[in-house]
Amino acid sequence: MTRDLRPHPDTQPAASAPWRPTRQRTAVLNALHGRTGFTSAQELHEALEADGVTIGLTTVYRTLHALDRSGRVDVVRDRTGERLYRHRPTDGHRHYIVCRDCGLSAAVEAEAVERWADEVAETMGFAEVEHTVELSGVCGPCRTEHRRAAAEPPPPRGDRGARRADS
Repeated sequence: MTRDLRPHPDTQPAASAPWRPTRQRTAVLNALHGRTGFTSAQELHEALEADGVTIGLTTVYRTLHALDRSGRVDVVRDRTGERLYRHRPTDGHRHYIVCRDCGLSAAVEAEAVERWADEVAETMGFAEVEHTVELSGVCGPCRTEHRRAAAEPPPPRGDRGARRADS
């Protein structure tokens, strides 16, 4: 059986995926610039429509895919596996830690990861290696909220709808 060893389109290097600006692609890119943190395609679509931009959800997905392939966005996955997008800064590829509860994200220093990926590639005889590192956890404010919620007694239930055994 012959296996197809061509790279998946999602992993093509930026040089193989030129960016062709169109009115709709430019609108999506501008909307990403205006967002803080990572955002889903649906959230971005809703924001564009709220701003009066007529664009289909499929076009937003296709544009985000093209932006990803061209190296213009960073992508992480949320707890459900949905892809979330953020405009990539001009200084290039970054790694993030993302709160699984509220979505807060922060860029992390990842020089050790970059060195490790380069070393593995060299040792294994690979070139043009790409990698994905996803860090997720629960941020401080969400942890505090979890502790507060766990410490609070449950609200009184009252006796509405309760039946007594002798009635």
